[in-house]
Amino acid sequence: MGNSIRLRLWLAATISVLVALAIAGAGLRYLFELHVERRVVGELTVDLNELIGATSFTSDGRLVVSPVLTDPRFANPLSGYYWQVENVATGDLERSRSLWDAKLTLPARSASGELRTVEEFLGPGGELSIAVERTIIDASGRSFRAIVAEDHRTVAVSVSEYVRDLAPALLMLAAVLMVAFFIQITIGLAPLETLRVAVRNVIAQRTARLDVAAPSEVQPLADEINRLLDAQEKALVRARSRATDLAHGLKTPLQVLSADIRALRKKGETDLADDIEKSAGAIRRHVERELARARLAPGVSGKASCLVSDVAAGVIAVVKRTPSAKQLSFNLDVTDDLTAPIDEGDLSEILGNLVENAARYAKSSVRVGASTARDEVTVSVADDGPGIPDADLGSALSRGVQLDSKGGSSGLGLAIVFDIVEAYGGSLAMANADPGLVVTISLPRHN
Repeated sequence: MGNSIRLRLWLAATISVLVALAIAGAGLRYLFELHVERRVVGELTVDLNELIGATSFTSDGRLVVSPVLTDPRFANPLSGYYWQVENVATGDLERSRSLWDAKLTLPARSASGELRTVEEFLGPGGELSIAVERTIIDASGRSFRAIVAEDHRTVAVSVSEYVRDLAPALLMLAAVLMVAFFIQITIGLAPLETLRVAVRNVIAQRTARLDVAAPSEVQPLADEINRLLDAQEKALVRARSRATDLAHGLKTPLQVLSADIRALRKKGETDLADDIEKSAGAIRRHVERELARARLAPGVSGKASCLVSDVAAGVIAVVKRTPSAKQLSFNLDVTDDLTAPIDEGDLSEILGNLVENAARYAKSSVRVGASTARDEVTVSVADDGPGIPDADLGSALSRGVQLDSKGGSSGLGLAIVFDIVEAYGGSLAMANADPGLVVTISLPRHN
């Protein structure tokens, strides 16, 4: 059954429908059988009254039935339709030809004039039968007992035919009800689907809150989720503020250490100064990375957008002024109207680190390109330097991502780039271009 609420509800509804229709079918069969038995009793009563009207005593006390019942079934031996008249005083019988030489034996005789129905007794052939009987006393005090009976099989046949016709109708009704329940369940769970889409939009950073108009049963859940998002946003703002305060708080001690390092060098303590400078450099890199990460707004909005060409042109203009880039040519292969789903400052941080790294290792040129597909934008930075051995590409990227413990400026730049790209739900890839290295970032569009 799994964890599907829709499937559970539908299976429960299906079982309920099948059980209810089975009970209804059994009840309808029982009611129809009662109806058929009442109809049979009514027909037998008509025949009984006709039989009583045709029965009389002769002057010598014998029973005479004239005229006999004209229904041909009473003339066919053991046809299942019988009549019998018994002289109460002598036990003499007049009976239908269908009885042949058998006798209808009913329990306890009815009171005079009273119509009695016997729904279950054994007929002449041992079959279950139904009968009506009445005892009549004439004016001279003589009495006779008249009985008309019919094989119960006719009732059973009628009921079986009814059930045969009823079963397809009940099955069709079951199918219709199951489909109706499925539609009802789907409509009933639609608000949960709307809520799921709203949550997905929050996760995909298309929206910051659940903006749904849900039914009264679901709206409290949406409100609680919104309160949770608000609390998370406040917690992220506080954490961001603390990280920023911590990073800025470390800058002053680092400046003091830099002054101490210079003083040690003047005193000739170069080895000690180098060790302290190395440790201070590692701390400074940690501080710079945390400042870059803290600058990312909590819950980066998927609605952010910027022109890639403008940002890339600004970054290239800055990097060109660095000593390592003065002899290089920079190619910008980006259309003027191409936009990326990212904040302008964050894209500037990404391209600043990637272009700076590319300029550090390039021989003659650096290229910045961008393209767009239906659901993502890719930005690439390529150089014509020595690249990275193919066997080391994966580990190089890992070192860059986790350079907190490795040190090195290029690794820190990739770590910052990865943090920003990850915050936007994107990906970072590195590949050799023979010559050079291509670093590509992919940013998903949030439509």
